[in-house]
Amino acid sequence: MPDTDTAADRTPAPRIHGLDTLRAAAVTLVVLHHYTLFVSGAPTFGWVGTIGWAGVDLFFALSGYLIGNQIFAGLASDGGLSLGRFYARRLLRTLPNFWVVLALYALWPAWRGGAPMPPLWQYLTFTLNIGLPPGTAFSHAWSLCIEEQFYLLLPAAALLGAALARRGVRRAWAWWALLLAVGAGMAVRAAIWHDGQQAANPLRHYYQFIYYASWCRCDELLAGVALALLKNRMPGLWERILAHGRLLLAAGILVVGGTFAWFLHDHYGLAPTVVGYPLLGVGFALLILAALAPGSLLHRLRVPGAAHLALWSYAVYLTHRSVSALVAAHMEAAGFGPGHAATIGACMLASLLGGWLLYRLVEMPFMRLRERWLPGRPRVPGGAGRTALSAPGPAPR
Repeated sequence: MPDTDTAADRTPAPRIHGLDTLRAAAVTLVVLHHYTLFVSGAPTFGWVGTIGWAGVDLFFALSGYLIGNQIFAGLASDGGLSLGRFYARRLLRTLPNFWVVLALYALWPAWRGGAPMPPLWQYLTFTLNIGLPPGTAFSHAWSLCIEEQFYLLLPAAALLGAALARRGVRRAWAWWALLLAVGAGMAVRAAIWHDGQQAANPLRHYYQFIYYASWCRCDELLAGVALALLKNRMPGLWERILAHGRLLLAAGILVVGGTFAWFLHDHYGLAPTVVGYPLLGVGFALLILAALAPGSLLHRLRVPGAAHLALWSYAVYLTHRSVSALVAAHMEAAGFGPGHAATIGACMLASLLGGWLLYRLVEMPFMRLRERWLPGRPRVPGGAGRTALSAPGPAPR
């Protein structure tokens, strides 16, 4: 889930408040969903908490666009794209926070709540999501694994595409490759879903082999990459699309809202499993376009606190699940159940505080070191600008 450089880089660039709003909405959805799933065990926040797992899909779409934009812009720059530099910056962005929280899970039993931990090498190699059984400690690192795998492969694919273009291969192949990847994901999900109907526990099979699997969960990442490809390879069309900000926002709300309703009605059926995730990718891509379009309310509206929540979102994502469980246990001992307003407020506040502390004590210092060792490049003229949207997409489970 890191998707672009943070405000800690401090290369002057205008903030894009619409993207801040989307990231803040995504992390809020995930926090509310985790509360209903792991703390209250009830629909405490109604349908919002139930559908909150989709917050990770929004993070994926943001990651695909923002990282894709970096890569395609780097390929077009005079110095080209340096894989070593790209990976070094990504690791300095991702690993410090992750290692600190992983140490808490490994060394503090109360932090993991008694849940079993898979071998450490699965976390350290970002392969935890492959065949991951539900109910393990720090299981929400599955989305980090998918994003790290994505960051590993996308730059190499982009360099291959650039090499093919230099040999005269038409750039249209990139669009066909994206469509092929989406189609392959749909086909794989359909096959695994049918296999799961014969499993002893179809729901467990669904999460272990569809929901957590890299080859089944790339739809939103690919949608974001498609936006980045459009922006960098077809700038004229990109500008014409962004001229319709109101229409983009309305279409995004319609597609996302309709897909949310479909998943709420039938989350685990064949049709939503095969088609629902690509639809979420399309809907979130439309919302990202609306966030970038000057004529859209999403672009112009500055939601109080959204910029800070966006900045802390990676840290909040890593810590909120355990923080909420610990605080709720203390509140219950004091006579306040998980559905009580005092418990909910205390857990939400503690989640913010825990994320802020991790951000201040670990993330910011390493971002300063990264900028000293590997300074950010000057902005590409006409680029979207840097935002504080650098965290991996929090996972719903």
